[in-house]
Amino acid sequence: MAAATAKRRRRVAAAAVCGLAAGAFALGVTLGDGAEPAPSAASRLTASQLVGQRIVLGFSSARLPASVARMIRAGRVTGVVLFSQNLPSRAAGRRLIDRLQAIRRPAGLRDPLLVMTDQEGGLVKRLAGAPGVSARQMGERGAAFSREQGSRTARNLADVGVNVDLAPVLDVARPGGTIAATDRGFGSTAGRVAAAAVPFAASLQAGGVAATGKHFPGLGSARLNTDDAVQRIPLSKRTLRRVDEAPYRSFIAESGAMVMLSTAIYPAFSAKPAAFARSIATGELRSRLGFEGVSITDALGTVAVRSFGGPVRSGLAAVRAGVDLLLFTEPGEAARAQRALLLRLRSGALPRAAFEEAAGRVLRLRHRLAGGGGGGG
Repeated sequence: MAAATAKRRRRVAAAAVCGLAAGAFALGVTLGDGAEPAPSAASRLTASQLVGQRIVLGFSSARLPASVARMIRAGRVTGVVLFSQNLPSRAAGRRLIDRLQAIRRPAGLRDPLLVMTDQEGGLVKRLAGAPGVSARQMGERGAAFSREQGSRTARNLADVGVNVDLAPVLDVARPGGTIAATDRGFGSTAGRVAAAAVPFAASLQAGGVAATGKHFPGLGSARLNTDDAVQRIPLSKRTLRRVDEAPYRSFIAESGAMVMLSTAIYPAFSAKPAAFARSIATGELRSRLGFEGVSITDALGTVAVRSFGGPVRSGLAAVRAGVDLLLFTEPGEAARAQRALLLRLRSGALPRAAFEEAAGRVLRLRHRLAGGGGGGG
């Protein structure tokens, strides 16, 4: 059983790599190109499954909790996020991901689950191996070097079955900010960030791993990590658009697959954190910059989120703002948010059409990660 599952995972990964390297998904090609699920795929999902296409969750060990397996089997989860505790070794990571992808899912949801991790390099890396340097070092050494690091990172992640990297950081690393202090930024100017980060992302996607630009609209001036404290970014709209959003514009123009919304507050746009502000998640990201890929919140269990009201309230707010995926680090939080969303979807308080639109984007991404021909489950 385990051997058969491993063989299936390798076939799916190989198909994905071949398809993406050929240009079906690589940066520089519109996400809409190539084979996709039927346009009506999302419309055929039940209300519970529609909500599930917005749920990504984490758990605390290298063993798959039975409750998570049940949610996946019912189509109530579209992806998982893995941390160091889930990946104590490469072999343990492969076993866990093989088991996740082998769970039989409902018709229409059998493309690979989104399996995510933070593999930025430097201080933020969940798996041993590439990238072997920090984002700052990639930025200093230029596009060719960061492109090579992206290719190595894609091979490293794909080898264990991870198909989404929550990287690269596209924040402009201002002096005195936490992004600069921790070497997570590719540079201190928008041009330098784009010049190194976008080639890194391109190589990730050419290697079959979806790239995620973060933390929109830019966290480069934050003094502290939003995991640890509420952060307000007192920059003007003009500065945010001209400087901080510029690397995202380049990433989007080259068909970056995913964008993560910050949970910092940007008073120039809204009194709410960015991931919960429609003026940012829909107005800036989609209407102004034209992003057509999948958007995702930053983790909905942090200090910044708790101050806003916790994961359930924030999940509802993110959906209303127009964010596709809600990222939870605990299964219980995900289940509570799912129940709240389902209640409002069934009552009509949240429109089904918006859920179908978000699910359509997510299903297209999952389909591409299958190499355009299905797989998983």
